[in-house]
Amino acid sequence: RPMHPTSVEGVDDMICLGDLNEAGLLRNLLVRHRGGIIYTYTGSILMAMNPYQLLPIYTAEHVHLYRNRRLGELPPHVFAIADSCYYNMYRNQRDQCCIISGESGAGKTESTKLILQFLAAVSGQHSWIEQQVLEANPILEAFGNAKTIRNDNSSRFGKYIDINFNKAGAIEGARVEQYLLEKSRVCHQMPEERNYHIFYCILLGMPAEQKKILSLGSATEYNYLTMGNCTSCDGRDDTADYNHIRSAMKILTFREKETWEIFKLLAALLHLGNMNFKGESLVLAEVIKVLWPTLNLGLREIDIYCLHIGFRKQAADSRDAFAKAIYGRLFVWIVGKINSAIYKAPSGNDRNSHRSIGLLDIFGFENFDINSFEQLCINFANEQLQQFFVKHIFKQEQEEYMLENIPWKHMAFSDNQCTLDLLAIKPLNMLALIDEESHFPKVTALASASQAHLYLEEKNRN
Repeated sequence: RPMHPTSVEGVDDMICLGDLNEAGLLRNLLVRHRGGIIYTYTGSILMAMNPYQLLPIYTAEHVHLYRNRRLGELPPHVFAIADSCYYNMYRNQRDQCCIISGESGAGKTESTKLILQFLAAVSGQHSWIEQQVLEANPILEAFGNAKTIRNDNSSRFGKYIDINFNKAGAIEGARVEQYLLEKSRVCHQMPEERNYHIFYCILLGMPAEQKKILSLGSATEYNYLTMGNCTSCDGRDDTADYNHIRSAMKILTFREKETWEIFKLLAALLHLGNMNFKGESLVLAEVIKVLWPTLNLGLREIDIYCLHIGFRKQAADSRDAFAKAIYGRLFVWIVGKINSAIYKAPSGNDRNSHRSIGLLDIFGFENFDINSFEQLCINFANEQLQQFFVKHIFKQEQEEYMLENIPWKHMAFSDNQCTLDLLAIKPLNMLALIDEESHFPKVTALASASQAHLYLEEKNRN
């Protein structure tokens, strides 16, 4: 049969489509994207298509245009969602949360920044704390983002930003929680991908005399930066980013000594990655000279030599595990330092007069040629988010229809509860098995797979 006119022309809200099926939804997005329209509603949900170009639709005029407007009154826009959150928080005195999800490269991080930009503008104070909240982003991106095949600025960690407002609706503080940092990227990158931005920024932006003190050269000299055979990124200016990061650190009250210690630690990790293991000896040379004073370990050369006598691969694995642990601890410390600058805990008397808007920016589903434990954790988190969506959009809504005896036609949907039960239902599940196997010193992939197979057989019998 012919397409409905709405499917031919496209609509702002998917609910208004005459052909309400998968093909109709996809065509509507395609028609709008071809017309340069990247935002589309599905009720109160905003769908954003990444245009991979700068659009002139995020100006101060657009902020003013979308302020104090009902959702749907103007064309779909990320500012409309931000205004809806702010309106409900301020007028109804209810905390809000905005979940931003999608595949890598979909534009989640940019959408998060745009929402922050809008909230800072409409809160009306233009205070120092607002600037600090906005300047936290360059630091988090430097240490937590990297170039991937799909995205020049891919977030390799999840974050939840809780923005606190006082009773007048002004931003009073914020708090950042970080999840699932991809620590393996410190030591290994896929082809055509880079390590975290900060490494390239210090190598290109740091003054020559400071680089000399840390014995730093160019990116091509370090194993940890050349695994993906990609040390540059056309879409980024690492030198300019270094200056922006230094400026942001000052705004976030990082002391010069603290910043220098961070850079020393990053340099130590790069030198650590250049350690080579030959037979039963370890090539130390300049690497140890840098590592000893930087990490303050108090080790002697004989300690390190004895520590690594044995198989070359085991020594290399230990080196990489150490590097990942150090970078992970550093990232946690940096987030804590940012929070100490931007977070103000409400007092007992003020607690009820404070409201918050939470922004969740987390990885989308990942499926690479080679997938690791990190992909399992990322996809598990997304399965949980999917179940949250299914529960609120389908399950609870239809249960309410039944309780109120409203005539309706049951809507079929894909329920992923079985997947979640397989992975995490207590007392025994796949994640518990993996955790148990990890405690054995010489566990192999084959042994872990056998345990998983036995578990699944038992589960099927029951």
